[in-house]
Amino acid sequence: MDNSGEKMYETCYMKVYSYVMTLAKNKDTAREITQETFFRAMTSKQQFRGESQQLSWLCAIAKNLYTDELRRSSRFGGEIPEDKPDNEESFENTLADKEQSFRIHSALHELEEPYKEVFQLRVFGELSFKQIGSIFKKTESWARVTYHRARLKLKERLDNDEV
Repeated sequence: MDNSGEKMYETCYMKVYSYVMTLAKNKDTAREITQETFFRAMTSKQQFRGESQQLSWLCAIAKNLYTDELRRSSRFGGEIPEDKPDNEESFENTLADKEQSFRIHSALHELEEPYKEVFQLRVFGELSFKQIGSIFKKTESWARVTYHRARLKLKERLDNDEV
């Protein structure tokens, strides 16, 4: 690994791992996908072009790898979840939670930039406002305001049943 690859790994590993952990909710899967993300980033013919922030680029690779993993595991039957619902009521609650989650993700998908990316970095990437501001080359206050506006836009869309 060259010096720039080492630096990228050292500065971004935990952020990418945290992001993947929010997707996978499994330490082993998150660790595997994060490792594969850095491997792909460092060995890919398509190197980082600087059109976005390096962390955003790595998170995009990780998200694609996670999506591939979901497809692969669903094709082969996947793992049986250990926490099966015990009764109809918990099944209904699980279904309602999944529907609400889908509505939120649908609304988020429709959200315009930079609100969408700021919201995702804050909620899924668990980055601080200072880090988000740094990614966009803006201030910490800008990140706070943009995140707050993104939340308001999402809430408005969900309240108006636009999703």
